[in-house]
Amino acid sequence: MKWISWNVNGLRACINKGFFEFVRSEEPDFLALQEIKMKPEQADFSIDGYHIIWNSAQKSGYSGTAVFTKRVPDDIRFEIGFPELDAEGRVITLYYSDFIFVNVYTPNAQDGLRRLDTRMRWDDRFREYLNSLPHGIPVIVCGDMNVAHQEIDLKNPSANRQSAGFSDEEREKFTELLDSGWIDTFRFLYPQRRDAYSWWSYRFRSRERNAGWRIDYFLMRFADSSILKDHILYTDVFGSDHCPVGLLTEDL
Repeated sequence: MKWISWNVNGLRACINKGFFEFVRSEEPDFLALQEIKMKPEQADFSIDGYHIIWNSAQKSGYSGTAVFTKRVPDDIRFEIGFPELDAEGRVITLYYSDFIFVNVYTPNAQDGLRRLDTRMRWDDRFREYLNSLPHGIPVIVCGDMNVAHQEIDLKNPSANRQSAGFSDEEREKFTELLDSGWIDTFRFLYPQRRDAYSWWSYRFRSRERNAGWRIDYFLMRFADSSILKDHILYTDVFGSDHCPVGLLTEDL
C-alpha cells in the first residue's frame, strides 16, 4: 500500500502548481493533506476513485486537514479532546476493521516560542490520544508535526537552537511520544541518512541549497514495523514549501 502525506500550504494554490498531476502519477491508496486553508465549498473538484474527507478550520483561510482515500472508512473522528485546537481542523482519524489511519497538523510554536505553552499541552494530549487508540491492529500516523527531532533532521542545528520546531521542549515531547511505543519510520529505515528534508524556507534560496528541515513524518507503533517496506521523500515535487512524504507498506 502507498500512503502519502503533504502539507500543501493552501490547497487551492497547490492545485495550480501540479497537485492533480502528482496524485494521478502516484495513485496513493491514502493521501493526507495538511494546511489546506480552505473549506470544501470553496473549490469544485474531485479525483476519480477517491473519497475526500475534510476537516476545515472554523477560521477561514487557516490550518485544516483533508484525506483522499480509495477506501471508505468504517468511522471517522475529528477531535482529540482539545477544543481550542480541535476548532482549527488539525486531526482526522479514519477507522477500519484492520487498521487505523491518523492525519495530523501539529500547531507551530511560532516566532519567539510565543505559542509554546499551547504546543506543549497539544503534544501531551496528542500523545495520550494516540496511545488510547485500539491495540492489536496497525496504527499509521502521518502529517506535519512541526518538529525536527534530532540535529541530523535539519541543515543548521546550531543556528536554529530554540527556534520554533527545534526547541528543546518540542524535541523532548517528540522523544516522549516515540518512547511511548512509536517509531519514526524514516529513521527506523534510514537511521544515518543526512540532508533528507521535507520543508524549506522560501527565503535565502533554501530549497535550491537544500537548507531544509525534516518535520513531516510517518509514525507507527513499534510492534507493527514488520509491515514497513520503504519511506520516500518526494523532494523533486514542488507546489508548496513542503514536499510530499510517502510510506510503502504491505497490504492491510
